Amino acid sequence: MLKFNFTVTTRNGQRVESIQIHGKDLPDAERKLRQMYQQCEVTQCKTIDTDKKILPSADIEDVLSLIVKEN
Repeated sequence: MLKFNFTVTTRNGQRVESIQIHGKDLPDAERKLRQMYQQCEVTQCKTIDTDKKILPSADIEDVLSLIVKEN
């Protein structure tokens, strides 16, 4: 599933940044956004790929083994 990062200007003129919404596509995410911020103007939209795999963090043994191998 994709995540979208919106920046909007509300109907009162206030700017709201970094509204992150999950959606199957951009129209779906924008529909959800407009349910929360009615009559807003979307000033920026970025797609965030949530399918990227996060690498596992290294534990202390891994770090020490790298230090020993380099010396």
